[in-house]
Amino acid sequence: MPRVPEPADDTAQLFASIEGSYRIGVDDRVQIAVWRNPELSVTAPVRPDGKISVPIIGDVEAGGHTPSEVAEIIKKRLSEYIRDPNVAVILTELRSHEFLSRVRVTGAVRTPRSMPHRQGMTVLDAVLEAGGVNDFASPNRTKLYRKVKDKTNVFEVDLGDILKKGRLETNYQLRPGDVVTVPERLF
Repeated sequence: MPRVPEPADDTAQLFASIEGSYRIGVDDRVQIAVWRNPELSVTAPVRPDGKISVPIIGDVEAGGHTPSEVAEIIKKRLSEYIRDPNVAVILTELRSHEFLSRVRVTGAVRTPRSMPHRQGMTVLDAVLEAGGVNDFASPNRTKLYRKVKDKTNVFEVDLGDILKKGRLETNYQLRPGDVVTVPERLF
């Protein structure tokens, strides 16, 4: 099975350092623990505006921050009411992360869609799950877009050769967050 060459082709690595680098997003849930103040310890959903509600201090911007950054913000604001608050913010549900654990197939396919990533899933698997190419497709100009760190890599996929000739050289294994785009042919 062909693999797109890149370092660390292990899905588990995507989740390895969540606590330290994960940026909280909309619909995630966090548990706020304030030591010796159980009445201030709550579990809160991140609202669409990226904020969470914390007893006494009100709304706190959580979206886009790491749990430790949010804990520091809460600690600073609580220190106006409590002497030396000890605050921990723990991720309890990673709902916004679901966006990253999906694969998308767009363009000239019968049913463009977003689908959950499955271990071992290939470009062909995703395109077939999207109903295959439509009559206007230019399958040998298909592209696989993969974000690695802050850069988006683009890989050529010879989907027509995969479908018609069984050539699997570019039938890459997909990773969470990948986007496969099948362009329309030029008339």
